[in-house]
Amino acid sequence: MKTTLVELISKISSGCMGDDEIARIADEAAHAYADQNAFLAANPDINYDDSFPIPLGEWVVVGSLPETVLFQADTYMDLFAQIVASFGPDVAFNIKPKQLAKTEALTALNRIQIQMGSMSPTQGGYVLLNLSQPLDDEIQVVLVYGNDVPRVLELCAEVGIAAAPSLEALKVAVHV
Repeated sequence: MKTTLVELISKISSGCMGDDEIARIADEAAHAYADQNAFLAANPDINYDDSFPIPLGEWVVVGSLPETVLFQADTYMDLFAQIVASFGPDVAFNIKPKQLAKTEALTALNRIQIQMGSMSPTQGGYVLLNLSQPLDDEIQVVLVYGNDVPRVLELCAEVGIAAAPSLEALKVAVHV
């Protein structure tokens, strides 16, 4: 389980996290998956209980990702503002978060995905990927290199973390 988690976290962090940090999170999450009660007893400061809709191990993974890796927001404008901020001032974007303010969700997400897909072309661009179940926000995504999407989905399935390309998931949700 730990090896799978290391690979998964490495791929969803797209180079934003160090190997030590990835290994620490994977180790903690593997322990949480293996024995929830022992993990909670050893970590009394953890704010988790059975009312959470996701397993403790998944909660450890998601809760440990830095804000430059896991993006959470209630609007696509806010989501894109976080993504832009994570890249820093030296990276130019064709659209501005404010341009998404009055657009429908599907249009906004499509524009964000087109922008992100055009970046890092040797890696297949970036794909916004819904990760886990949002607990406090409407939207919860990670950026994954396009070339890594099939493997990330496979790893998520292996450890039981819900994941889906954001744009495709929203298209399905809108047309239901």
